[in-house]
Amino acid sequence: MRDIDPGLNFPAMARKLEVNGIVQGVGFRPFIYQLAARHGLAGTVANTAAGVFIHVEGLPGALDAFREAIEREKPPLAHITGVVERPADFEGFNDFSISESREDAHRSTLISPDVSVCDDCRRELFDPSDRRFGYPFINCTNCGPRYTIIDDIPYDRPHTSMKHFAMCAPCRAEYDDPGNRRFHAQPNACADCGPHIVLYDSDRKALVPDDPISETARLLKAGHIVAIKGLGGFHLAVDAENTGAVDRLRQRKHRVEKPFALMSGDPDHIRTYAHIGPDEEALLTSPQRPIVLLKKREPNAISGAVSPGNNCFGVMLPYTPLHYLLLSNGFTALVMTSGNLSDEPIAIDNDDAFFRLAGIADYFLVHNREIYLRSDDSIVRHTAGAARFLRRSRGYVPIPVFLDGEIPPILACGAELKNTICMAKRDHAFLSQHIGDLENLRTLDFFRLTIRHMKRILDIEPEAIAHDLHPDYMSTRHALEQKGVPLIPVQHHHAHIAACMAENRIQGPVIGLSFDGTGYGTDGHIWGGEVLVADFAGFTRAGHLEYLPMPGGEAAIREPWRMAVSYLKAAYGDGFRNLDLPLFREIEPKKIDILSEMIDKRIHSPLTSSLGRLFDGVAAILGIRSRVNFEGQAAMELEMHAPDAINLLKNDGFHEYEEASGSAGNPGPISVRPIIRGVVDDMIRGMPVAEISARFHAALVRLFAHACEQIRKTEGLNRVALSGGVFQNALLLNGMIAALEQKGFDVYSHRLVPANDGGISLGQAVVAGTQLSRKSRARNTKFETNPNDRNKKGNHEGHEGP
Repeated sequence: MRDIDPGLNFPAMARKLEVNGIVQGVGFRPFIYQLAARHGLAGTVANTAAGVFIHVEGLPGALDAFREAIEREKPPLAHITGVVERPADFEGFNDFSISESREDAHRSTLISPDVSVCDDCRRELFDPSDRRFGYPFINCTNCGPRYTIIDDIPYDRPHTSMKHFAMCAPCRAEYDDPGNRRFHAQPNACADCGPHIVLYDSDRKALVPDDPISETARLLKAGHIVAIKGLGGFHLAVDAENTGAVDRLRQRKHRVEKPFALMSGDPDHIRTYAHIGPDEEALLTSPQRPIVLLKKREPNAISGAVSPGNNCFGVMLPYTPLHYLLLSNGFTALVMTSGNLSDEPIAIDNDDAFFRLAGIADYFLVHNREIYLRSDDSIVRHTAGAARFLRRSRGYVPIPVFLDGEIPPILACGAELKNTICMAKRDHAFLSQHIGDLENLRTLDFFRLTIRHMKRILDIEPEAIAHDLHPDYMSTRHALEQKGVPLIPVQHHHAHIAACMAENRIQGPVIGLSFDGTGYGTDGHIWGGEVLVADFAGFTRAGHLEYLPMPGGEAAIREPWRMAVSYLKAAYGDGFRNLDLPLFREIEPKKIDILSEMIDKRIHSPLTSSLGRLFDGVAAILGIRSRVNFEGQAAMELEMHAPDAINLLKNDGFHEYEEASGSAGNPGPISVRPIIRGVVDDMIRGMPVAEISARFHAALVRLFAHACEQIRKTEGLNRVALSGGVFQNALLLNGMIAALEQKGFDVYSHRLVPANDGGISLGQAVVAGTQLSRKSRARNTKFETNPNDRNKKGNHEGHEGP
């Protein structure tokens, strides 16, 4: 690079820039190096714990062009959240260089998620002339592992699990060459110096085939179950066309009916068994490589045991070189399900996998690169014009949700099911990867490990801890065990609405429709069909589904016929037994009598307003599902029975169902009895189940759209936030958005975090942050308060955002 001449008519200047965001591990320093060379500038660039520091010297015009090009031409995986530019002393650099990383700054850099192997590396992987031909850990600056192998920041090799592998001379030369695609690629390696794979049998005896991957493919085609170590943990794999192998996997994994995920080598293979639209293909081929829900193509060659009773497959494309190599052996698809027993976290450590998966897998394909933090595959569904998360994990974590305002450092512990935690500070809210259901010690250990890990790599020391109101949640118990930090309980459904508001960067108040299966209410009952008026500071309950008994408590979740009896008894009294319904031909009369008595005497029958339980009950009444093998199964199958093309707004004949809307919009209960009577009458008249399901969905849409209209009249609110696991139902989500927008409402829903409990930690964080900020301001101004200003806001506290 040419020297800078300070004697020019336009004297050389110096500037320093601090770049924040996802700017480490994404080729940002090599990009800056090459950009400076192109503009004839001198100086240096370095990683810091706060981001990237640049000192640059040159002519003013070149400096301006350099600065503008940083954000315009940044690497594809970079995400810049801010650039601070200041004048600097001219030091007379002769060239531009990449300096050693600095670790003395405040930690605020963002970490890149793990991303799929890029097209350049994939071409090399299958090029016999390339020195990395067939190497299952090929990567470069633009792809590969990040979050799952990092232990600390700055993102440099000594802070990753690659620190155990010393680069050979050719790899080191690539790493040091600014013109090379692997310049400062921290996981850079080859077969001579990097990680390697080994195939074992179930007795942990190492097999020594010439090609472990080809041998693994042979074993899969022979019907064996193979545990395969991937990017964020182990998968259990079988040939998806082999029903015997799929059945054995279900038996050994104790996974009765819940669908298995599939992986195919390319979209053309997927098209042989599923429908792919342009939006779905964009998701499938994105660097994040999520599992995408796709409608089944009939007939297809995939085993019926992969996704029984479901009209969708969950499908992903390969995202590691190992996956590509394995699938190149002629598979239509492989089942690639989490390497665990049901309800446990996935295995990431080789020893742990051999121990926990010994009774499931026949063979193990493992490698010797450590996974520091497990990360399940993400799951998305494209509906209502956008990609919606069912699970946000690998490929997306730890990209933060950017808030509309700043909050103090907060740890939010999330819910019990589909748990995530959230670490928030300033205008960043970092949701963890999917942790799972906090129902056993292994998952609780993973929950605690995730908190420790995120505290360290994000340098967040919480000033408060948010948790759910439910006293028996493991996440709540963890919060209550913490000493020396304020605890802020947040009601479950308020957190749902706050999460939706936060990701949409809106401030309250809003009308919140918060629909799910279970949430602990402020009155001690089980909520789940809630119409709220809410902001981040608080909420009022403007309406809710009427309380009805949930006979047997949690048993009613596993056995929806119990909720059916509760709804039928409420709608018809004791005469419900005389109804000609398939439910009464399936369930023993004695069991129904016992349940009826439990309801009458309120024995182990907590009250619930849950819309999720209403879906369960209707599914049982219609004979779709009286018992479930996984959460939400009955509601999901009820949705799938409705026609795809149903127009929820223009169907007529809903008069039997609409009596329920009379009380909607006023404080207090909304009766579901007219809906139950309408469903039963239609069934007795012989109406097809598909049409009844469609009418049921349409009735709910009209019911809650009417409730929102009533609240708009009394509160003057025109914004509606939709949240809660029931909104994973595409029919309900599409119908509610369409109906509300037709009535002139501004409607907000989830795109960045799941509508289910996987997004609830975000809502807890912003609610707690808002409350903490208000208390701090109150302390600072308590001697300046005008007593005459008190209570001017009425019962609903302020409308400030986080």
